Amino acid sequence: MMIRLLSSLVLPLFIALFLAACSPSGPDSAEQHAADAVAGLEVAPDQVAPAAVEEPLAEQRPHVVSAPAGDREDPWYWLRDDEREDPDVLAYLEAENAYAEARLAHLSDLRETLFSELRGRIVEDDSTVPYLDRGFWYYARFEEGKEYPIFARREGSRDADEQIVLDVNRKAEEHAFYQVGGWDVSASGRYLAWLEDTVGRRQFVIRIKDLEDGSIRDTEISGVSSLSWGGDDRFLYYVSNHPETLRSWQVRRLDLDADTPEAGELVHQEDDTAFYTGVGRSGSNEYVMIYLRSTVASEMRVLPTSDPEGEFAVFFPRERDHEYQADHLDDRWIIRSNYQAPNFRIMQVELAGHADRSAWQDVIAHDEDVFIHGFDALRGFLAVSERSDGLRRIRIHDWDSAESSILSFDEPAYAAYLSGNTDQDSDRLRFIYTSLTTPMQTWEIEVASGERELLKQNEVPGGFDMADYVTRRIWVTARDGEQVPVSLLHHRNTALDGSAPLYQYAYGSYGASSDPTFGTDRLSLVDRGFVYAIAHIRGGQEMGRRWYDDGRMLNKRNTFYDFIDVTRHLVDEGLVDGERVFAMGGSAGGLLMGAVANMAPELYLALVARVPFVDVVTTMLDESIPLTTNEFDEWGNPMDPDYYAYMLSYSPYDNVTAHDYPAILVTTGLWDSQVQYWEPAKWVARLRATRTDDNPLLFHTNMDAGHGGASGRFRRLEERAMEFAFLLDLAGMAD
Repeated sequence: MMIRLLSSLVLPLFIALFLAACSPSGPDSAEQHAADAVAGLEVAPDQVAPAAVEEPLAEQRPHVVSAPAGDREDPWYWLRDDEREDPDVLAYLEAENAYAEARLAHLSDLRETLFSELRGRIVEDDSTVPYLDRGFWYYARFEEGKEYPIFARREGSRDADEQIVLDVNRKAEEHAFYQVGGWDVSASGRYLAWLEDTVGRRQFVIRIKDLEDGSIRDTEISGVSSLSWGGDDRFLYYVSNHPETLRSWQVRRLDLDADTPEAGELVHQEDDTAFYTGVGRSGSNEYVMIYLRSTVASEMRVLPTSDPEGEFAVFFPRERDHEYQADHLDDRWIIRSNYQAPNFRIMQVELAGHADRSAWQDVIAHDEDVFIHGFDALRGFLAVSERSDGLRRIRIHDWDSAESSILSFDEPAYAAYLSGNTDQDSDRLRFIYTSLTTPMQTWEIEVASGERELLKQNEVPGGFDMADYVTRRIWVTARDGEQVPVSLLHHRNTALDGSAPLYQYAYGSYGASSDPTFGTDRLSLVDRGFVYAIAHIRGGQEMGRRWYDDGRMLNKRNTFYDFIDVTRHLVDEGLVDGERVFAMGGSAGGLLMGAVANMAPELYLALVARVPFVDVVTTMLDESIPLTTNEFDEWGNPMDPDYYAYMLSYSPYDNVTAHDYPAILVTTGLWDSQVQYWEPAKWVARLRATRTDDNPLLFHTNMDAGHGGASGRFRRLEERAMEFAFLLDLAGMAD
């Protein structure tokens, strides 16, 4: 729905793809590798030079992790350094980086080739389709050779003179890492407020720019996660994070007219550690909203922008297992709610009746076969983003007739998203369409006539032709009988006859679905004969809320089983080469990689684990670590003996045993606040000390990055080129 939690969220998805990465790799300090190999490593200084081939073996130091359900030995616990200053820890990470570079040295030409290839598919001077917001047409554009976008606008008309809102390239010039975490323009259009991160920790600083004279005001307010202007140029609302856990918890109202605004007035503090906090505005711009959400419950608080110094009212009191979000349209609220509706339904209520759920009336009833993701409420119609049979689609509902229609598409696997519908008076709906073979398209449909207009299709340089690729959807029967959807992509010259290598991806957590969207990176593998597969496993929400519930808490092992069963099906059916099976996952998908490495190592030639969450029990026992308390309803609370035992049964770090593992490439960022760097570091150290094989085990830490990797649109490609070179070499395709 068009609720402005962060203004960057209303930009077309094209921008989000380029801003998803986080931070650039630091310079290769080869000279320091030798000098910094100290007591924490069982390696001599000359063994960490770039030419070294000996594995760095981290020292084991006695440490016990205690819990009510039992104690565990953790001899690599010392690799945790919250300050990122311990010389032993930094030396180990640098030694691992040097070792990885040494093992990949023979692939330097291939990495350069892949990098050039990946970069060659990017239109360097591209721009997004402008969208209208309060009299200005906003868009983003890139200039040739530049890493970051330029956010710009034109007043009143798309043909008006360009006004630069924010040139991210100029802001990033003096930083190895730079990320804009979100931005918002004040009601008059004069002031820009944006969130800035120069570390990769996602603890943003508020900056304010006068768009008339270009001056920038440094508020000196840091540790922020979201912001929103009120109804004028005076009040800015923002969320500050807890100084220890980094949990978003306090909403403050900053009065920019005050003589000494300092941090602003505290208007809400969220003391329930299971809840995240955010701020934004309604689609009508007439309400400031506070969003409070846990895994299984949500709550909103609302304040009219006409009463900027008033008190926020609770929209509807939180209840466990009730999730809702609402937006304002004229004289009513439009609500997405899962009350007595696991897959959600759309409801409405008069403005004054929001706290009385008995007054909420159905607009679109619950359907056990259709999951509702969100909506855009316009005066002429309601647009609903929903999912059926695993595919993301769009429903258009007419307010007057109460009739609905589904936008139809021809491909067997695709994704359609609502995008940029900021004008509630519009009679046209904008949406994004994409598939594994179709680059992102921006469309508008005139709702009354049904006439569609293609506004933009992303260009893919380098000779890309959609006709060269084939996408299909298959269903795999999991071990418990569930039907798991799988999206496949391959080149039309690649036969599904058991001769092609497989590159399989999945995520499978938090209810986040892995849609079959287009990506230029994977073409470097597909063009060389790989089959690319997305396994839509449980833990996501591809098949509705039940799909998520069947892959979390005490059902989490279903996530891993589904992934393994998909691999086995593709091999057993003779679709791919069973001797050349590769898999990749990141973050919670990295947990998936660690789990399948323990459960079914024989199936995979190599795994890539990006920023992997692999030390589940220790992390979830420590409530000082960011995200821990918010996620007890995702993984379980290990203080409970039943959850402790279940989590321990699959935690990758705790289940490393003396057997042969696939080749593994692990990547992380030193400043990651989502999955702390020490989780993959400890996992790699235990693997090195325990495994019985001599397959490549490489660990690379971006010493300047956070959870998303490199921040520039080109710099991130260096990491991808390294991964692909690693896989192609093992597949016997490096030449």
